[in-house]
Amino acid sequence: MAAQATEQRSETLGETAPDPIRPYFETARPADFPHVFGSTLCRAEHFLLPLFGYWLRELRMHPTMHRKLWELVFITQTLHEFALMRPGARGLGFGVGQEPLSTYFAKCGVDVLATDLDADSAQARGWIESGQHAAAPDHLFWPGILDREDFNKRVTFRTVDMNHVPSDLKAFDFLWSACSLEHVGSIDKGLVFIEDSLHALRPGGVALHTTEFNLSSDTDTIEEGGTVLFRKQDILLLERLLKARGHRLLPLNFYQGATEVDAYIDVPPYKPDPHLRLQIGAYKSTSIGLAIVKG
Repeated sequence: MAAQATEQRSETLGETAPDPIRPYFETARPADFPHVFGSTLCRAEHFLLPLFGYWLRELRMHPTMHRKLWELVFITQTLHEFALMRPGARGLGFGVGQEPLSTYFAKCGVDVLATDLDADSAQARGWIESGQHAAAPDHLFWPGILDREDFNKRVTFRTVDMNHVPSDLKAFDFLWSACSLEHVGSIDKGLVFIEDSLHALRPGGVALHTTEFNLSSDTDTIEEGGTVLFRKQDILLLERLLKARGHRLLPLNFYQGATEVDAYIDVPPYKPDPHLRLQIGAYKSTSIGLAIVKG
């Protein structure tokens, strides 16, 4: 199984014509344009943006209409806008699983500390069998993105429970989590984690999180358990809490989109494409991306 995963990671996209937007991305700075995403729901229109294809090529990911890809692009694009994927920057990942971001950030010259839950706890939740857990740097390495020597220089791994953020994590330029918030036990614990994690950032540092969002109700939801669904009211509460503590959540956009893909609800067993909205219990859900600047 591990060999198969390595083979899949080793696959790279074929040669393509020069990307007309690459010069723009190489020269742009945050002051040159507004934030493409801000804090927003995943929508089908985002997949049609030229930048979407750019980042998927950078991450060596094959394009599909899957919300996991959207989460990766949301994180990389927003970090690009803040000019934080650069040599000398320090990045901290929570619940990283086996995503390619740690390797890509290292390619950009970032010193990365990637963290995930301990193996016993991950085993109990079924994350190891589904490939959603990392227990060592080997699980984070994507050879199609970066050579192993440079990866080893820039990426370290540490076991961390998101419900107990260690106090010695400090002065990072950015941190991220991709669909981990909904697995910490409850909505309240997820909100606490977001606030606690900001202690690991330097002033002006950026936190990026993606998580489950309830499209069906702003009252009833799954508030506790293995997977919770955040409501609009929970996100607005978070915005108020962050503002009261001097932090800034990039502008929220709860627009759900109006295309056929936005209206399609994937049901178990889920398909890889399209997979932007899904049925979880009695509720329809999608991904929301949150971008926070530490005060």
